[in-house]
Amino acid sequence: MSDTIQPFQIQASDEQLEDLRRRLQNTRWPDAETPDDWSQGIPLAYVQEVTAYWAEKYDWRAREAALNRFPQFKTEIDGLGIHFAHVRSPHENALPLVITHGWPGSIVEFHKVIEPLTDPTAHGGSADDAFHVVCPSLPGYAFSDKPTSPGWGVDKTAAAWAQLMPRLGYDQYCAQGGDWGAMVTTSIGIQDPGNCRGIHLNMPIVGPDPETMTELTEEEKGALASMEHYQQWDSGYSKEQSTRPQTVGYGLVDSPAGQAAWILEKFWAWTDCKGHPEKVLTRDELLDNVMLYWLPGAAASSARMYWESFNKVDMAKVSLPVGCSIFPKEIFRCSRRWAEKRFTNLIHWNELDKGGHFAAFEQPELYVEEIRTCFRQLR
Repeated sequence: MSDTIQPFQIQASDEQLEDLRRRLQNTRWPDAETPDDWSQGIPLAYVQEVTAYWAEKYDWRAREAALNRFPQFKTEIDGLGIHFAHVRSPHENALPLVITHGWPGSIVEFHKVIEPLTDPTAHGGSADDAFHVVCPSLPGYAFSDKPTSPGWGVDKTAAAWAQLMPRLGYDQYCAQGGDWGAMVTTSIGIQDPGNCRGIHLNMPIVGPDPETMTELTEEEKGALASMEHYQQWDSGYSKEQSTRPQTVGYGLVDSPAGQAAWILEKFWAWTDCKGHPEKVLTRDELLDNVMLYWLPGAAASSARMYWESFNKVDMAKVSLPVGCSIFPKEIFRCSRRWAEKRFTNLIHWNELDKGGHFAAFEQPELYVEEIRTCFRQLR
């Protein structure tokens, strides 16, 4: 097996971009939703507005250059090519940090935080808080290869990251993540306690503690209500992707309007956006993320993470240092006392007053401060 690390740049061909415009212009639209809200899904008028902008005004070449300002690479691990951004800090004694995204995100989520994390003195911080940052694309996502056989779930991905970091020269490192990235990061904490010094999560996966059900706090009641809402009204995508990822892929890989709608609805549902995703993220930022699904045709391959791992995650206790940042519009939230049942060495806990599922994307300053505060204890 080769452990060569090859430079990589995102580069769409003119033919890909022309094909995208043609498909957008030839979209066959459904009829409009019947209520005047998002309760049946993302509204027709908004999708038509976004796709018209995508076809006519979105400047991919400028966005592509902005995404490529960070050094990117590919390397083979267990037979699969893994794409990642890797930015070394200019500061001595920087702490290596691997940050993992989830679905429907990508490394685009981290483009506002990489520079403050790697070069804090240029962003109002101290050199003592510097990190070397590695942001891999999950298997089957963006420009990582698509697995051709089963097995690439959360635990195997965590094992791959545990190979990637020493390959980059980081025998000791920390890890961070949200969504599937939180599960991968937690699995790293279980599998690689010798090399991983600590982890930070912005969506810790912890079940409610049965012993607390008769004396729930208001925050715990709110967390349970959010879980119930998710199960009843917000989890159809996960049922489809965890049971039939191949089937859902046909329409999404063929239709850019369909791919955008499938993803953008979740940015409405899961961001702290007061009813519209463009109140917290720009249209270009939203489309940058969609492009990392559209260009590589990753709808089915990214969905397979659900088929591989949904309801199959190792829920073992974690003994190495753990930090948790709880953003108020997160899908799943837990209380500190629930978290302490699983994370037996909880070194950082903070409940923030704004932000949602895509923390680094939505609230980069808060996210950076949470990471710095958590890992100061491990330097």
